[in-house]
Amino acid sequence: MKNHTPKSTQTSCRFLPTSRAEMNERGWDALDVLFVTGDAYIDHPAFGTPLLARLLESEGFRVGILAQPDWKNVEELQRMGRPRLFAAISAGAMDSMVNHYTAAKRLRSDDAYTPGGKAGARPNRAVIAYTAAIKGAFKGLPTIIGGIEASLRRLAHYDYWSDSVRRSVLVDAKADLLLFGMAETALCTLAKRLAAGETISAIHDLPGTAYLTSSAPDGAIALPAFEEVVTDRAAYGRAFRLAAEQTNPFSGKSLVQAHGSRQLVINPPAWPLDEAALDRIYDLPYCRRPHPSYESTIPAFEQIRNSITSHRGCCGGCAFCAITHHQGKLIQSRSVASIKAEVDRMAAEPGFRGTLSDVGGPTANMYGMGCSNPQAEEVCRRSSCLFPDICRHLRTADKPAVELLSELRAHPAVKHLFIASGLRIDLLERQPDYLDALLRHHVGGLLKVAPETASAPVARIMHKPGPESFQRFLGEFRDRSQALDRRQGIVPYLISGHPGCTLSDMVDTALFLQHNRLRVEQVQEFTPTPGSLSTCIYHTGVDPFSGESVHVPRGDKERRLQKALLLWHLPEHRADVAEALRQCNRPDGNSLLLAEPPVPTKVKGKSAKTQTSPPRRRK
Repeated sequence: MKNHTPKSTQTSCRFLPTSRAEMNERGWDALDVLFVTGDAYIDHPAFGTPLLARLLESEGFRVGILAQPDWKNVEELQRMGRPRLFAAISAGAMDSMVNHYTAAKRLRSDDAYTPGGKAGARPNRAVIAYTAAIKGAFKGLPTIIGGIEASLRRLAHYDYWSDSVRRSVLVDAKADLLLFGMAETALCTLAKRLAAGETISAIHDLPGTAYLTSSAPDGAIALPAFEEVVTDRAAYGRAFRLAAEQTNPFSGKSLVQAHGSRQLVINPPAWPLDEAALDRIYDLPYCRRPHPSYESTIPAFEQIRNSITSHRGCCGGCAFCAITHHQGKLIQSRSVASIKAEVDRMAAEPGFRGTLSDVGGPTANMYGMGCSNPQAEEVCRRSSCLFPDICRHLRTADKPAVELLSELRAHPAVKHLFIASGLRIDLLERQPDYLDALLRHHVGGLLKVAPETASAPVARIMHKPGPESFQRFLGEFRDRSQALDRRQGIVPYLISGHPGCTLSDMVDTALFLQHNRLRVEQVQEFTPTPGSLSTCIYHTGVDPFSGESVHVPRGDKERRLQKALLLWHLPEHRADVAEALRQCNRPDGNSLLLAEPPVPTKVKGKSAKTQTSPPRRRK
């Protein structure tokens, strides 16, 4: 922020304080909790820090936000004074290293969570840097770390950017407590207990938290120590497997991992929120826009400003995805009434023109889903309800989602409603009414789906449905679109360089695309992000659950050739495609070298390329 005093209020909404002047307007002499975040301050429930800050505010606490502070400037860190209880520190909506670097480890030139999209507003390893800065600015102040970066780095973990196994971020940050997952319950309970006079060093019993201690608690599952996993890849895989088996919030046990003379303790995850609790969070008085001191637009806000989060959690358990590790696999859905009330608030905002750009969550067609067997759910150890096959206890009925979309279409302020969140195509086979509503009303010309691969062996390692499922979906999509007389296209998201994927597997995927008249212009190169199963396999070369050795594309040339095969239709990749076919001895792929240039098609009256794949929305 260049100017920490609002230029204008525009509405009656009051932003949370970001300066001493804004504290004075409220008559506050001190904060209870200071939030520090690597993102710009956008007072919208799609962003974790404002959501948690508003929740604490609703519990009667005085909270302020330091958004993207200069971590080297003590005076800036101290501009709102010393908070009474603690500082809550987050890197922001993304891991800072993922935010800064590409899969090729090149520095990114932009940051969607910063005004003007400018890069460089947060430090590398932001949780560690911010915590050190706050501890220096406020001696003895309890520091709490959380958010996606802290959550996924809570154990000893492989770090792609240093190509090494790093200690738990709690050890490196020297914070007092780590909150993982969505953290609402743990944060509110912590604030109340500290306000009641408890000391931070005595609070070790909160679900969804991690702490350091001198001795392991009774009954905890012991993981291989940091000193072992840093040198022994088999031990690293064993630690990952043991930790993955204790993620059920109802029956999971605490984990303990030695780091030198200290014991890192990871308590079981927090229980999921029920509908009423989730509704309450989204009904808080968000201003739903960036702090008025910002002079430039913030790309991440422009993407979500007219979208609604209908649920959280994902039961897909994709190997490369961090959502399940952070939000959990249990689907938590808001009520229809709560979502309609949010539309009412959006309709009252200046500039709203009646278009909802998205209503969804990590996976749009999981709204209203859940386990039909509470007894089985309490002891379940499956990381995915969909892989290797759909669990018989999973409620996959589409009635809740269909009714939600119907209610929103009938809202007088809604003219258009699109689904931009990803879809799970194997679920759509069991959700005919949802698919019908989707194709009739909610596709803006292009529908995003994420098969990630069209190779059966790679899909198995990814924990995704195989190419047969994608083939059936394509046929259904095209037949229904034709019957509805709608010119609608598919945007398939695909990953190159994933563990288990060989050049021959990628030739299979390219031939699948060619056979099905699908073309992409953007490819997601696999990046080993902290905490995921795919990253464990990348580091160890072994699936920790099956013990199977897995091919890992590591060299720059192989990764380049894999990417080129997905872009086989572009002339600039023709030489690399030919080289890939030669290397894996696949003359049956020579048809990829005879492709005609892409032909633009009309989509809803506008010129567009059905093969274009926009950047994936990050949740």
